[in-house]
Amino acid sequence: MIYKFKREFIETEVGKIIYYIRGDGPPVLLLHGYPQYSLMWEETALLLSDKYTTIIPDLRGYGESAKPKGLFDHSNYSKREMAKDMIQIMDNLKYQYFSVVGHDRGGRVAHRLSRDYSHRVQKMTVLDICPTLDMYESTNKEFATGYFHWFFLIQKFPVPEKLIQNNSSLWLKECLNKWSGGHNFEQKFDLYLDKFNNPETIHSTCEDYRASAGIDLIHDKKDSKKKLNIPIQVLWGKNTLINKCFNPIDIWQKYTKKNVVGEALNCYHFIPEEIPDVLNQKLMQFLK
Repeated sequence: MIYKFKREFIETEVGKIIYYIRGDGPPVLLLHGYPQYSLMWEETALLLSDKYTTIIPDLRGYGESAKPKGLFDHSNYSKREMAKDMIQIMDNLKYQYFSVVGHDRGGRVAHRLSRDYSHRVQKMTVLDICPTLDMYESTNKEFATGYFHWFFLIQKFPVPEKLIQNNSSLWLKECLNKWSGGHNFEQKFDLYLDKFNNPETIHSTCEDYRASAGIDLIHDKKDSKKKLNIPIQVLWGKNTLINKCFNPIDIWQKYTKKNVVGEALNCYHFIPEEIPDVLNQKLMQFLK
């Protein structure tokens, strides 16, 4: 991505937020998930940028973006604050309206972005997630076992940080391999590890999860009766826990007045890297 995309940044109250940009046409904001950064979009963004201007940030706490120390209530890693970073990027690029595609944690930022800036977001695609509130409220043994990292990463500082730092390579491999069904990350692994393997990143990414288990739920409950008025596309892997434990179309339909479209795809969790051609086709159909 470094060689094929233009690298830019904005200055925010917590520091620099890095993003990459490529292509022409209507703007599409692509938001990554855990434990990755903007690099995960490389294959998909190269295809999508033939028709769209793709903007691919490193979320706050990830990649090369700012990593402020978490506050006592984790509010500086709330999806509201992370969404505010994204709006500042789009303001800097002078895009009044845009679509957003979020994978994993990026899907949660996309959801909050679409709630808080509903006058700016035209369409939203979320990849392999259901809304945070619904997932926590329907937790059962199967979900807690498969998503044990949700409950591990939210433990009090510095327990998860210290344990991950003890062997961050093992932790990263476990996340990537387990959630992808063994997808070959060999060409990217060292790049992912280079960005992940530092105490600030490990702490920041734990704070992201702590915020989701606390202040994000407060924000979501306050907005529970407010419906979005934008089309939503939901895509998820047939081999993921989302497919086993949830009905994504029905759940997301509760959140918007428009029709929700989507389907389970023949893959695991890392859709943009496992099947970029298929994802690009689905996005093109939805965004046009």
